[in-house]
Amino acid sequence: MLSERESRYWLAVAEELALWAVDRIRGARPIAVDTKADPADLVTDVDREIERHVLDRLATVPGHRVRGEEYGTSPGEPGDLLWYVDAVDGTSNYAHDLGWSSFSLALADDAGLVVAAIGDPYRGEVTGAARGLGARRNGHPVHCSPAGTLAGQLVLTELSGHRPWPGMATLVEGLADRHATTRIMGSSALSVLAAGTGRAAATVLGHAGAVDVAAAVLIAREAGAVVRTPSGAEPAVPDGGPLLAAAPGVFAELTALYPR
Repeated sequence: MLSERESRYWLAVAEELALWAVDRIRGARPIAVDTKADPADLVTDVDREIERHVLDRLATVPGHRVRGEEYGTSPGEPGDLLWYVDAVDGTSNYAHDLGWSSFSLALADDAGLVVAAIGDPYRGEVTGAARGLGARRNGHPVHCSPAGTLAGQLVLTELSGHRPWPGMATLVEGLADRHATTRIMGSSALSVLAAGTGRAAATVLGHAGAVDVAAAVLIAREAGAVVRTPSGAEPAVPDGGPLLAAAPGVFAELTALYPR
């Protein structure tokens, strides 16, 4: 388990990498856009370049491994610290020049998530957190929404790949009945982050992969949001199942709406 001093050091490293990625994503359009699992699953040369930069910086540190979207998990030993990197979360948006994507980086030790940083190229923001030390955006503390009801609030969700997840339409209808507005933005990291920083009252994901949302989960928790599965479990690291992130005042109401 990392000490506070170590956590602060690696948070500074993560935020530095996020700032570099913000400049890289904002500074140029992708030259090459390829597909992976299907025609809707895109990857660009910028995704690969940024992940390779993170690998070169972190996977060479003794006792550290990196797990990424494009290159898998770097070699290592049991007990190594593990970084989760998504070089461009929201690649479809990025490839189509739609300004809603992000760089996401998180570190886990034997106790779970310990450091996180997310870079938002289009707002020039880097949001970071370390376990037990709170969350900050461009150096200033951030907190979740004070909302006590879903009525009049914004709730975000995301497709699972390019498809609605089972029960998604039911949830949206339930939210509408409570006069909440739903948005699908196209970056799971930014959507969970929004629930932590108060730009949305809550976010619901049908599929929360560790590479995609580990950083956002830690930041949201450190900003005061409740992040749990629909059954109430609090995974140390997101495991690919459904996930809810919400202001404490709306979490119970949101959980009751989640389709069973």
